[in-house]
Amino acid sequence: MDSLNDSTIGCIGIGNMGGAIIAGLVKKIAPDRIHSFDTDSEKLKRIHQQYKIGMAETPEELLKRCQVVILAVKPDVITPVLNTIKKLVSDKLIVSIAAGISIKSIEDIIGTDKNIIRVMPNTPALIGEGMTVISPNERVSTEYIGLVKEIFSLLGRVMVLPEKYMDTVTALSGCGPAYGFTLIQAMADGGVKMGMPRDKALLLSAQTIAGAAKLVLESNDDPITLRGRVTSPGGSTIDAVHILERAGFSGIVMDAIEVATKKSEKLGSNDT
Repeated sequence: MDSLNDSTIGCIGIGNMGGAIIAGLVKKIAPDRIHSFDTDSEKLKRIHQQYKIGMAETPEELLKRCQVVILAVKPDVITPVLNTIKKLVSDKLIVSIAAGISIKSIEDIIGTDKNIIRVMPNTPALIGEGMTVISPNERVSTEYIGLVKEIFSLLGRVMVLPEKYMDTVTALSGCGPAYGFTLIQAMADGGVKMGMPRDKALLLSAQTIAGAAKLVLESNDDPITLRGRVTSPGGSTIDAVHILERAGFSGIVMDAIEVATKKSEKLGSNDT
């Protein structure tokens, strides 16, 4: 299997993220190379009708059809799913997006000799602007890693990191959209406080944050350098930044990342 076009891919679980993965895949490969399973038969029928992909009646049937199997299920159901498919895994690639479920926990059920990649996407993947981090176990080949990168690049940007960083990844990019939403809401509220209609304030706030993020991604400069270009001497921006920093804005965000990382570590210690 050299590329995505040569792959047969199955997705167990077609909720928001599973549905986004399938929507991305059908833009790249033939629908008959994509198969799905979900315990919700109505949801399964809808996605089959929408994309004309394969529909499996059981997880075992899906395993028999596919070389790459994506587990797009909630953490609390991954153990029974793994127990159902473990005898059929053999040399297949198992890709798990179940938050907080470690590679070791998966290996404990299906074996340490299996190809396993743990993946942490985030919700902007639903509109093709996601940030996904993948962590393979030691058995996974570079070809398989490249294949999974190709799959999730259909949903945004992809990074490969050792699994030891996954709790921090959860705090940064997994939880991160919530921080952005909170900032956008606060900015819009500020605009409303100063007399602006809410819909106008919200558009100004959201597009400004989207543009600032894109500038960071496409520029060779760090955020502080970019901020310096906006803060004229004696101007409005430096006064506003002063208020933010006097209130501990940067420290508060750092504290939030720390507490979210520790919570992820705690949840992970109780997985499966």
